[in-house]
Amino acid sequence: MQPKNHHPEDPAGADDERPAAADRRLRRRLAALARAGLDVSLEGHVYRVRLAGDPHAPPAEVLLPEGFPVEGKALRQLAELAAARHPAGGHACRACASPDFHPGDAGVAIGSVVECEGMVIPAAVGSDINCGMRLHVVDLDVDRLLARRDPLVEALRGDFFFGTRDLPMDASAMRALFREGAIGWLDAVRRRPLGMMARVDLAAIEAELERVHLGGALDGDPRWAPEDLVPSEGTIRDGGLATIGGGNHFVELQVVDELVDRRLAYAWGLREGQVAFMIHSGSRGVGKHVGALWRDRARALWPKDQRHPESGLFALSRAETPAALDAYLEAEASAANYGFVNRLLLAELLRQRLREVHGDLAAPLVYDLPHNITLPAPGVPDRWITRKGACPAAEGQPVIIPGSMGASSYLLVGRGSGRFLASASHGAGRARSRFSMGRRALSEEELGLGGVDCITLREERRIEEAPAAYKPIGPVIECQVDAGMVDVVARMRPLMTFKA
Repeated sequence: MQPKNHHPEDPAGADDERPAAADRRLRRRLAALARAGLDVSLEGHVYRVRLAGDPHAPPAEVLLPEGFPVEGKALRQLAELAAARHPAGGHACRACASPDFHPGDAGVAIGSVVECEGMVIPAAVGSDINCGMRLHVVDLDVDRLLARRDPLVEALRGDFFFGTRDLPMDASAMRALFREGAIGWLDAVRRRPLGMMARVDLAAIEAELERVHLGGALDGDPRWAPEDLVPSEGTIRDGGLATIGGGNHFVELQVVDELVDRRLAYAWGLREGQVAFMIHSGSRGVGKHVGALWRDRARALWPKDQRHPESGLFALSRAETPAALDAYLEAEASAANYGFVNRLLLAELLRQRLREVHGDLAAPLVYDLPHNITLPAPGVPDRWITRKGACPAAEGQPVIIPGSMGASSYLLVGRGSGRFLASASHGAGRARSRFSMGRRALSEEELGLGGVDCITLREERRIEEAPAAYKPIGPVIECQVDAGMVDVVARMRPLMTFKA
């Protein structure tokens, strides 16, 4: 079932010019891209792009709703990703992009998905490793939640903004976190629970790992963590764990506004009218540490007798530097493990505060999944799929796609689309940069902030992340349904959003 009639807060997104005028404008745009060295064609809602004059460059595909901008910088970044090769062996096999496609600051477009054989590209993930989404539902209705809004917000402001969270960690738990992810970390915490972790139901958290992508446990190693987080003994107070982060990251309380696939919604624990909460965060400083380290290492390991790639995409080759390739994947896994536990702890803070204010209540996990990560291609050795601002959408798998803090978010089910590498978008995508949002004096109505309850310490964050900064979520969801990537299960409406 399509959501096209279920997002009244979104504009249609379609060009209101007459078809002939729109066609002329599109032809002019494609001609301009051709002059810039890109071969671009359009079939339905799918753009195919490749580097002109490169016989080895495969085409990449981008799914865009009608009327969405065709951004030349993002198309070039995707075409360069699709054409990436290593002179000693290894190449990109396929590349595509989801409808929240827009330029990335580090040379890789947000929304990109690439499958590589014999090599991996650290820059294709970047430094926000395992940025991802987590969704819980709560045994609470909206009236009860809002009746006690202020004490809940005050407690969460302390946890999220002022560091009042009580989360000391034993050194052994931190080392287990990086090595084995959530399950290893829980085993270590169980042996010596400290602070808040001495008061939570660890068995319930462990049972929820079945609803975390890959169990929240990858094969990492503490050697890739910042040294101050992995001492041999003692207690650590990590300023990064259970923090939201900047940019488009958030914690949001929502209401389940509509069930579209009632059978799946009920199976996953959703009921219409109940409160939900959604978390968007990642590996914080750990991801930055690992990403910067391997950006520099990949560049340093490029063959000395070969020109640097014009794209700046330095790959690690299985044929030439197998140990480095394996080490990078281990380092990325270590940061991803931190990201999984970070979201888990943010959720636990919120769950505990809800119980303090409203009494004992259930708040089970629906699903937790990553956006920025490299994972093995199913069933093919030495092939990897890297997603940058896109999420896995395997057949039957829950998919979480947020809107802005003024628009709906969606819970969907993946359909395992082979054409789009079993992936889906991770949001609507930015329509305006943070810089441009800060430069313009716009009213609350123009920003789309009317009726938005945004809790933040920084007014500029509220403006940078205002609904007007984002493309409409409705067409983004609709075109992915039409393309066979996902189906809609439920729609959630925002109630209050925390932005760090």
